[in-house]
Amino acid sequence: MSTPILRGPVWVAVRQHRRVIWAGTALLVLTAVTLLYQRYSATSATSDFAGTDCSVQVTTAACGDTVRGFLDAQYAFHQWLSNTGAVLFALPGVVGVFVAGPVIGRELESGTYKLAWTQSVSPARWLMAKLAVPVVWTVVGGTALVVLYRWSRFQGPEGVYSVYWYDRLGFAGLGPLPVAYGLLGIALGALAGLLVRRTVLAMSATALAVGGAMLAVITWVRPYLWPIETVTGGRRLPDLAWPLQDGVILASGERMTREECAATGWSSSPCLNLQEGGRHFTDYHPASHFWPLQLMETGIVLVLAAAVVFAAFRVLRRSHA
Repeated sequence: MSTPILRGPVWVAVRQHRRVIWAGTALLVLTAVTLLYQRYSATSATSDFAGTDCSVQVTTAACGDTVRGFLDAQYAFHQWLSNTGAVLFALPGVVGVFVAGPVIGRELESGTYKLAWTQSVSPARWLMAKLAVPVVWTVVGGTALVVLYRWSRFQGPEGVYSVYWYDRLGFAGLGPLPVAYGLLGIALGALAGLLVRRTVLAMSATALAVGGAMLAVITWVRPYLWPIETVTGGRRLPDLAWPLQDGVILASGERMTREECAATGWSSSPCLNLQEGGRHFTDYHPASHFWPLQLMETGIVLVLAAAVVFAAFRVLRRSHA
């Protein structure tokens, strides 16, 4: 007789939350199918447009409908790339809220966890079983969607509506970050559920914690995870570069950003009329910095997730002592 793959508390967790698991899986499948369909439509429109004598840059009256149809297909594909990026961007919060709510918070609030603890299941094993299901779902589902997103983004038509690598939604969907943030969401959800012990409050606290952590890292940490490069003297940025800050370097060597120049008033600002020796500057990340930035941020998020999980087990141990 074969041994079932899911046994003990893991099997119980799957049975308890199977509806939510199926609903989440259905959402991922629906997103993937829609993205595939949109890519097919955009590719077909590009192929058909290439067979005409029309041009987007120089449009004649006879080509008006043809160009409009091509641009509409490209824009629809761009929108679905953005929407898929939004799904990957929101995935950590959704998974974290799910863990904090029905997986941890509801059991602690209703007291059903006591039944498992009295049946030779330690609190640590109980928590690991509860987290195993969302962890596997996040890793498998998130990875599959990221692979599809990268394939669609880089193999699909470039068109005129592009999703750049440094866009917040595009950056998240082109590497392992959604999975890393998903694991952080699970960890924060578990910790919130153990601390609050109330379903709705734990879900709210998790949503705030995940959103705050992502906002802080994306806004204040991401741009500085890899050495920034600078061009001066009005030189052109490399293709697909991520511009961060621009301004002027005065003859004294002092840097003034565009915001600082505007704050002093353009008419009286030294930024408008540069003295001899002054020059403009732009700080940026070239496209080659994508993977260093992606991997650095992924490592930081995974370390944070591990620290939060450790804190959750400490809380569980103290509450059981």
